Amino acid sequence: MEEWTEQQLSRWMNEEEGLKFVYLYTPLCGTCKVTERMLQVVIAMQPELPIVKCNVNFCPTLARSWQVESVPCIVRAENRQLIEKKYRMQGVDELLRWFQRAIS
Repeated sequence: MEEWTEQQLSRWMNEEEGLKFVYLYTPLCGTCKVTERMLQVVIAMQPELPIVKCNVNFCPTLARSWQVESVPCIVRAENRQLIEKKYRMQGVDELLRWFQRAIS
């Protein structure tokens, strides 16, 4: 999973159509580290997932505009619009089902 800056995310969200996922985290958050490990497993199973990560400390404008309430957070966007925010990651199987529902 590639790490992006706020500028890269803004450009990606505004210029490209289609489904996108953004994983927002902070480096000192233990739950964020667990979520990232789960996401690595999901990505190994679904390598075509359009997902990037961003340290929320370095994208305050985007976090405010998306009204991110806490981390970890996975944002689902489609065609330049925020569709859903996911805050509760229960396990790899649940995350995989969530991504598969979003894709289909």
